[in-house]
Amino acid sequence: MAGRIPQAFIDELIARADIVEIIGSRVPLKRAGREYKACCPFHDEKTPSFWVSPDKQFYHCFGCGAHGTALGFLMEYDRLPFPEAVEDLAGRLGLTVPRETSGAPGSSPGGAPAADDSAPLYELLAKVADFYCSVLQRSERARAYASQRGLTPATMELFRIGYASDSWNDVLRRFGASEQERRTLLAAGLIIERERSGDAAGSGSDAYYDRFRDRLMFPIRDTRGRVIAFGGRVLGSGEPKYLNSPETALFHKGKELYGLYETRLARRPLKRLLLVEGYMDVVRLHQAGVTDAVATLGTATTAEHLHRAFRLVSEVAFCFDGDRAGRAAAWRALQQALPEARAGRELRFLFLPEGEDPDSLVGREGAERFAERLDSALPLSEYLVAQLGEQADVSHADGKAHFVALVRPLLEKVTPGVYRELLLDRVAAALGLPAERLQQWLASPETPGMSPTRVAPAPASSTSAPARQFGRGSLVTQAITLLLHFPAAAVAVDASQRLQLSQLNQHGVAVLLALLEQLGASPAATMAQTLERWRDRPEYRRLSELAASEPLVPDESAAGQELSHAVARLLDAELRRRLEVLIEKARAQTLDESEKLELQALSVAQTRVGGP
Repeated sequence: MAGRIPQAFIDELIARADIVEIIGSRVPLKRAGREYKACCPFHDEKTPSFWVSPDKQFYHCFGCGAHGTALGFLMEYDRLPFPEAVEDLAGRLGLTVPRETSGAPGSSPGGAPAADDSAPLYELLAKVADFYCSVLQRSERARAYASQRGLTPATMELFRIGYASDSWNDVLRRFGASEQERRTLLAAGLIIERERSGDAAGSGSDAYYDRFRDRLMFPIRDTRGRVIAFGGRVLGSGEPKYLNSPETALFHKGKELYGLYETRLARRPLKRLLLVEGYMDVVRLHQAGVTDAVATLGTATTAEHLHRAFRLVSEVAFCFDGDRAGRAAAWRALQQALPEARAGRELRFLFLPEGEDPDSLVGREGAERFAERLDSALPLSEYLVAQLGEQADVSHADGKAHFVALVRPLLEKVTPGVYRELLLDRVAAALGLPAERLQQWLASPETPGMSPTRVAPAPASSTSAPARQFGRGSLVTQAITLLLHFPAAAVAVDASQRLQLSQLNQHGVAVLLALLEQLGASPAATMAQTLERWRDRPEYRRLSELAASEPLVPDESAAGQELSHAVARLLDAELRRRLEVLIEKARAQTLDESEKLELQALSVAQTRVGGP
């Protein structure tokens, strides 16, 4: 596909990507403090020297020097060219890569978008969504059903809910006049091709029929608000009750969360996602003011669902019906959630009264009472212990042994670290055992494959890896290094200081100034984002070397102070240099009138900053 990939999209891609997930799917990583370590995949070694920082979204090997971002890793490990690495990473995140037809490499996005292979599908799905909305307005029966389910016009407009008429070819007739249009409808999952049987096979539009008929239609939108699929709810008692679009080039149900786009539209800080089971549950909860509700799409919770959720929030609450099916679904969700459980994340389970679902309950009790129920949701650890307690009687030795056998494979799913330690303590308390004793049982020869749960405390990240000595270098190098490690520190240098820097004729100042201007105009969340903006420039290699060095200060606040101090020293050094030049000219009586005024001004400035 021709056209440059806009820098803004690469920024978004790096912001959403999880480098630990990308590398961890190829290299076995172990947590070490705030970072992860492994034996380097780029050279042979027995002692791990390969470190991955989730905070900076950056990896570095202290043995061979390999380092980079998630994109860089895909390029090196999978041997992918840059455009293909972007496509690969975007595909993992459910994003479509835009292109530009003009604009020099490395410049700001400004060219017109090039044709996108997926553009016809997005355009068609948007038109069909509008069509379903118009059909709803003409159908008294569909509007009566929506009203009966408690949906308001405002809510239906927010979610773009429509209606597919009870027709075999309504969409087909309107959007499938030509064979090419019919093939696009088929690729979008909106029509189905009839089975052909020799001469009896149909031709043209007769060879297809509409997938959705007599259903309330829920457009499924990606995080950019584009329609990528549909879910249809039958108006009567027919089967299936819910029908989803099939897998397409745009839609992968194991990755998408219904309502995530609308959740992000809500004008409030997003701290938690409430994961429910149905479209109507999401819509009614949002209507009641519970705007953090999302749903899986006709499938059980997957690891990708949880990855996507934890990229946005630190807490995920599952909400299930109180019947047997709901509890079975909850147990499956727990097993998917265990590998994602770690310090800094919360996983909770809310079970509703038998016969209730979020749709009916929030309609009957209201959002305030529903929120109270949510506040009392069981933490993952408590739910796990309670469920296993129903299967094993821990009042006697045999029951305790059974409990340990049940919990062992579950604990194996949990990433070693603080959370696993605390979960082990909770399980030991439920058994009435010291945690050390339980750990011995889990690590005994009778439990093959189970490594000891307790691990030695990891060293702090600042000393967890051997320090490669790059040296602090010049003031300019120090300032650049600070900006790479802590991009938000750029605000410590104001416009007047940047103007003064632009007048300096010193090696590296142009790069420092470009970084400050770039981060001022478009802030970066991580070091990885900052680096990717320089990939096509000759300075990229040196910048990535500085990024791989140890940070000069421990945190963003200290970085801002240190950066401000470094810039002040740079400017003061230049002031002193210029002052010395003018003093020498004054002694030689070669100053012109403008230089005399400059000398006077610089002398005053030098006095103010504490000169000699």
